[in-house]
Amino acid sequence: MKKVVLAYSGGLDTSVILTWLRETYDCEVICFCANLGQEEELDGLDAKAKRTGASKCYIRDLEEEFARDYVFPMMQANAIYEGAYLLGTSIARPLIAKHLVEIAKAEGAEAICHGATGKGNDQVRFELTAYALKPDIQIIAPWRMPEVWKFKGRTDLIKYADEKKIPITVSAAKPYSMDRNLLHISFEGGILEDPWTEAPDDMRVLTKSIKDTPDEAEYVVISFQDGLPVAVNGQALSPAKLMRELNRIGGKHGVGRIDIVENRYVGMKSRGVYETPGGTILHHAHRALESITMDREVMFLRDSFIPTYARMVYNGFWFAPEREMLQAAIAYSQQNVTGDVRVKLFKGLVTVAGRKSPHTLYNPEIASFEKENVYNQADATGFIKLNALRLRVRAAAQAKANPTA
Repeated sequence: MKKVVLAYSGGLDTSVILTWLRETYDCEVICFCANLGQEEELDGLDAKAKRTGASKCYIRDLEEEFARDYVFPMMQANAIYEGAYLLGTSIARPLIAKHLVEIAKAEGAEAICHGATGKGNDQVRFELTAYALKPDIQIIAPWRMPEVWKFKGRTDLIKYADEKKIPITVSAAKPYSMDRNLLHISFEGGILEDPWTEAPDDMRVLTKSIKDTPDEAEYVVISFQDGLPVAVNGQALSPAKLMRELNRIGGKHGVGRIDIVENRYVGMKSRGVYETPGGTILHHAHRALESITMDREVMFLRDSFIPTYARMVYNGFWFAPEREMLQAAIAYSQQNVTGDVRVKLFKGLVTVAGRKSPHTLYNPEIASFEKENVYNQADATGFIKLNALRLRVRAAAQAKANPTA
């Protein structure tokens, strides 16, 4: 093996993996770091990777691509996994893997490498994407290779880094792990592994504690075009800037914090605490606009897709034909989802306070209790009787079969 592209963060794990790859495979290692809005300091990462032995280090700003091509199409689908999770980590992985593969192609590398463990979902998401985009790619997953990867945990990694003089900054172990991007931040492991233990209130990055939020509600207007958010309070914003603005406003009011136990694709249950302020606002606003612009049966059919679509994203099947097929149907359903939604934010709550659209299907004359010349209430009699026919036939049959019941 001559070249390997490594998903690199500059932390302990990937710094050790970089050196381990060179020793184990005697190969050239090319690093790749994706900026997805994690707010980590990326300055100096290129130099650090090269000091550790990398021949190159690609650092790509993918914030706009992430919001535009991944987060927003998923939001069009109203995708929520197991009724609560807005898929903030799940949707980031296929984008990272896509660029890993692109760099491997450009560099003529035979393999890519990631530091995901054999217990989680990320290994699946990275590798399904890689195989979908480059079927002959080789994948190195050190934590699943006990015959050559001899490290058991953090202590072993630190010892190895010290022996090899790998430049790392080691701090006290956090009581949980964090993963952040433009859509959310997740907290997992450590003290959260006991589902009876309440998450500490200071486990917050994007949202304020309810006790620290303003005592006055704030109104926000989100504008949509074909189901995609385009402006906040009348100001047109790029997808990434729009997400940042809604994160800022929503976080100030404590919006978007959840504590769930989810079913991982590999089979185990996992507890996570998530903060998704901007995504939570968008979800509520988008559904509100759909309520006046989407045909009833189209909405019913699209809503039936939500659990399946969300599971595809969670399990790593973003670059799969079934997801692409559903996305085409979802995009078609959004043709008239254009207009404005006003939401009220207060003490962690998002309340819809208004919605309007040039394509509205809401007709106050038909819905009004005062108008009688546009809707004949007597027509409902036959409608109800026809819908009740099978119920009446069933009841009559049961009565005939069980006359003493």
